[in-house]
Amino acid sequence: MKVKLLSALNDTNVDVTQASSQRQLAISISAIASEFDQNLPLNLCLILDKSGSMHGQPIKTVIQAVEGLIDRLKIGDRISVVAFAGSTEVIIPNQIVLDPEDIKSQIKSKLTASGGTVIADGLALGITELMKGTKGNVSQAFLLTDGHGESSLRIWKWEIGGDDHKRCLELAQKAAKLNLTINTLGFGNSWNQDLLEKIADVSGGTLAHIERPEQAVEQFSRLFKRIQSVGLTNAYLLLSLVPNVRLAELKPIAQVAPDTIELPVQQEADGGFAVRLGDLMKDMKRVVLANIYLGQLPEGKQVIGHLQIRYDDPAENKQGILSPIMPVYANVVRVYQPAADPQVQQSILTLAKYRQTQLAEAKLQQGDRTGAATLLQTAAKTALQIGDTSAATVLQTSATRLQAGEELSEGDRKKTRIVSKTVLQE
Repeated sequence: MKVKLLSALNDTNVDVTQASSQRQLAISISAIASEFDQNLPLNLCLILDKSGSMHGQPIKTVIQAVEGLIDRLKIGDRISVVAFAGSTEVIIPNQIVLDPEDIKSQIKSKLTASGGTVIADGLALGITELMKGTKGNVSQAFLLTDGHGESSLRIWKWEIGGDDHKRCLELAQKAAKLNLTINTLGFGNSWNQDLLEKIADVSGGTLAHIERPEQAVEQFSRLFKRIQSVGLTNAYLLLSLVPNVRLAELKPIAQVAPDTIELPVQQEADGGFAVRLGDLMKDMKRVVLANIYLGQLPEGKQVIGHLQIRYDDPAENKQGILSPIMPVYANVVRVYQPAADPQVQQSILTLAKYRQTQLAEAKLQQGDRTGAATLLQTAAKTALQIGDTSAATVLQTSATRLQAGEELSEGDRKKTRIVSKTVLQE
């Protein structure tokens, strides 16, 4: 068995006299590192913005970051490079890495900045290239842009032109169904954070922010290290609950590590639930938090649900492998005393930090700067509770600026979003 599955309730004890008890179920999933002799071969597509705004130092640093990645690819890995602006082109067709220096030379000569920004065309072509090399590989893309993409023009009831944002999200959903992961990198401070976050979340990837050109190499390297550690792909969490136990109706399941993401839940034909996790890494747990309600149950140790992971193993070219079924227990007691789990509490606070920041952004969009500042302060305190001092500093700084009557810059807003989703690398 190559997958490790653990679970814990925030409070294992349940009062037998209560008609309804709410609990948070933390589920930890990872690939077992000792089960893998070597890293899986990669099928990597770089989808790069070459619009006019990338001209000069930005495009130079992106090329430098790309060259660094190519140097780290092994013989047998696959690479493709797509560039987009007003039009899109394949710079490096999907191929096995045989001559890294030749690939780097072609990128340097062909990747020149000019034109507009149509992200969806680049994403579509990138998915096409990735699909040429999926067998037995970990297939992921890096999508980098410094722009917003182009929206359609609406005149009364007619829509003129394509909506780039809508197409991007449809393509991200398609990528997830094809077992492709899209990681997004926002370059500078003018990119659309909502769009790039949704693309990454929907496809099981991660969002990164390259605030200054010199950070490009570091961010590319960080994401590359993450995909190198993938051991299993296309993983789903399968959850079934016993009668009288149910999932919360609103936002029932979220991932809280390595990034915080609200996860969509699919109802299965047998009454259970399936949640797509995507790739499983060998040195980094995916931690999922399920919000459940327990009705009255008999006294004693009771099974309240079952967990299982369905996944693909590219190394053995096997799909739809099922892990052993794991029961989830609650201790239903006559004399109730809390039995809190501190690690689950950390996960609850991590999700709270994210949702408090989201609420603050909503307040800001409504023009309620005081409300936004208060929520950001609360999120900063939550971050401190879990020891995330970097996030606490960013969140408190944004709150202080709002309280002082200042506007938050695009950079401030993006840093606030990033720290709400993950723990910054020191």
